[in-house]
Amino acid sequence: MLIVKSMRKLSISYWFKKLINKLEFYWTGFKYYLFNYGFTYFPNYRLRILYLRHIIGISIGRQSFIHMGCYFEGNNISIGNNTVIGRNCYLGGNGGKLTIKNNVSITAQAYIFSLTHLTGSPTFECIQKDVTVEDYAWIGARAMILPGVRIGKGAVLGAASTATKDIPDYTIYAGTPAKEIGKRGQGLAYTLRYFPCFQ
Repeated sequence: MLIVKSMRKLSISYWFKKLINKLEFYWTGFKYYLFNYGFTYFPNYRLRILYLRHIIGISIGRQSFIHMGCYFEGNNISIGNNTVIGRNCYLGGNGGKLTIKNNVSITAQAYIFSLTHLTGSPTFECIQKDVTVEDYAWIGARAMILPGVRIGKGAVLGAASTATKDIPDYTIYAGTPAKEIGKRGQGLAYTLRYFPCFQ
């Protein structure tokens, strides 16, 4: 009799935990769905920032601006102070950690990935690699940053370019794959403050 009762308790406990896990799984997906297909188009950046910070759990510093249409995947993302994320950017923090530091300008439709697949894997195995965008970096429109890449302090990644490897500090890279094409002046001391109305 005792064995039957304990088995029933185990069974109820097991199914209850399974139900909770399922609900958490769906709630997580729903939170991202609400932002990526709803809140992201709301013309008030303060509400978008509040949602990302308090509902999804993304760390966002002071005076940072995130444009309408940005798509977030995963909350393993940290955004510093006075950083501007342009329209329709994709920020993938569902793999390795994505760290975007202070006074970073990421122009419209840029893509940043921290998760990919191994091309030689027979099982299409995933790999996660951290991505870091250092202070004062400037990412051009439609640029792409692949997993494991560090964009150096004050570095520039040109428009429609693909960063497949680290970009050194104060260096300008462009092309696919991106290659060095110049240097940027050092001693950068500006503070990005960009808060347009209804965007």
